[in-house]
Amino acid sequence: MRIIRNIVLGALALACAAGAARAETIYLRAGRLIDVERGAALPDRRLKIVDGRIAEVAPWSPPPADAAVVDWSRFTVLPGLIDLHTHAADGFGQTNDPAEPLKHSAAETVLKGAEAARTLLMAGFTTIRDVGVYRGLSDVALRDAIARGWVEGPRMVVAGAYITAPGGGGAVTGAAPDVEIPRDFRLGEARDPVEARDRVRYLLQQRADFIKIIGTGAVLALGSEPGALELTEAEMKAACDEAAARGSYCIVHAHGAAGIKAAIRAGARTIEHASLIDDEGIALAKARGVFLDMDIYNGDWIEEVGTREGWPAEYLRKNRETTDLQREGFRKAVKAGVRLTFGTDAAVYPYGLGARQFAYMVRYGMTPAQAIRSATTEAAAALRMERELGQAAPGFHADLVAVEGDPLTDVATLTHVTGVMKAGRVVKAP
Repeated sequence: MRIIRNIVLGALALACAAGAARAETIYLRAGRLIDVERGAALPDRRLKIVDGRIAEVAPWSPPPADAAVVDWSRFTVLPGLIDLHTHAADGFGQTNDPAEPLKHSAAETVLKGAEAARTLLMAGFTTIRDVGVYRGLSDVALRDAIARGWVEGPRMVVAGAYITAPGGGGAVTGAAPDVEIPRDFRLGEARDPVEARDRVRYLLQQRADFIKIIGTGAVLALGSEPGALELTEAEMKAACDEAAARGSYCIVHAHGAAGIKAAIRAGARTIEHASLIDDEGIALAKARGVFLDMDIYNGDWIEEVGTREGWPAEYLRKNRETTDLQREGFRKAVKAGVRLTFGTDAAVYPYGLGARQFAYMVRYGMTPAQAIRSATTEAAAALRMERELGQAAPGFHADLVAVEGDPLTDVATLTHVTGVMKAGRVVKAP
């Protein structure tokens, strides 16, 4: 037995040694490296990257002569950006036709989703939280295709579908009354707390990462008012409790003040949009450590492009009623010290333009360093991945972006990402 044991241990040792020998090591030279926690730029840094993770950060010194080196010495380097509110897997984005999602096959939707994902990655977003699709589970398929290397895209954390009232803000509207909406567009429909639990259970069994609840009406949905509750607090709580019991969590789309507070009490981890949040809601979010994910850029896009392209008048009216109030709520939340994350609603405007929001966040109360943290350390914390993403530090995934200039002085430099590395592999070279 001892001989057999020694043979096994020897084989394991050889296997470990072989694995170590195959470990891929590269070095990256950063002209300036942003320490996002301190809000400081460190000059001329060397990052040692082993098997896709950062192993060491130090002042620059020449690596071994035969080492692979990525030279970003002319650029400012910071952690890969994280957008917590995208709809990449929907693929086609927002148009003037409310029934647009019904006009495309499943194959077309998946292929356009792959295109959208690649665009987001090239814009510097190395991780995204895709917060719901009309055609259920298409986001799960896209996430897995990226993870397997079939298509190029960011890390994806996905919802699978929307938990929504029938005909509510998470439903496809605009079809004729006698048109039956296909089943895969209704995977998250819930009419009571029991159905809410059942839908959550089903989506997590289908390998969704988290649950997205449509708590109030939506801006970009016909017959749905942002200030109105569409799911009861009891229904939201049933969904959040079921998600928590299965090791996951809920996020809640909530524009209206009453809906925001109901969602927080129900157990939401993040509140999406929070357009009409009041002082009581801000205080409740802070007291319970709930993240606010407020998309304060796209109101201007909807007004300009939606008006020009003839989006439904109802959309434009609701956008005008919420945009300025959302920005004032954002300003108050920053001042109150609420945890704020970076989420853009990518799909409302063309994929890849999300970094335009950074300047809006600074305009409405943040420092550039705070805005950057919202898309790095704060976003990673909201994802429960704060030990893996959001910092250029040892042990973290080597997800990095390069920009010209200093984003700590001018955060708009993040709209022009010149280099992108994901898991130690350069996917966009300067």
